[in-house]
Amino acid sequence: MAAQQMEVKAVFLDRDGTIIKDVHYLSKIEDIELLPLAKEGLALLKECGFKLIVVSNQSGIGRGYFSVDFVNETHKVLNEMLGGLIDEFYFCPHLPEDNCSCRKPKTGLIDEAVKKFGINKDKSFVVGDKESDIELGLNAGITPFLIVSRNNEELLKNTKAKRFFANLYEVARWICLRGFTE
Repeated sequence: MAAQQMEVKAVFLDRDGTIIKDVHYLSKIEDIELLPLAKEGLALLKECGFKLIVVSNQSGIGRGYFSVDFVNETHKVLNEMLGGLIDEFYFCPHLPEDNCSCRKPKTGLIDEAVKKFGINKDKSFVVGDKESDIELGLNAGITPFLIVSRNNEELLKNTKAKRFFANLYEVARWICLRGFTE
């Protein structure tokens, strides 16, 4: 069974700016807006056999902007909008200065998911729109990809990402068409 579990492959996804529009501290359910082609990209990754796991910093909890219950409700609504494509949501509620092990780019959230699902990191990917997402992948030993929108083009100057894409669907196509050859 353990050998079979290590064949589990996953895509670890940032939430805001990757799957949904980043509205800077999402605090109202009605502000959840899927990014163009995000659902299609997630569906393609699912068809290619990946577990889909969201890993997100949610320091708005620590700042008192919203509660853990609100974030859990947000994730429930988001997954309904996505037709249940997300297998698990993990989030860090801490402030940057708390120096916790779960705040990206530290690997606590990924470590927890790898243990729970028996994920093979060599067959997995991290996808996000910030350099902390790229650093998360590098720190965890998982190939990271950067989504570059008009809002974060400045990242390209200093990113450690080897590949970058315009949206989640482009990432999914690359992963599914090329597999694990690089």
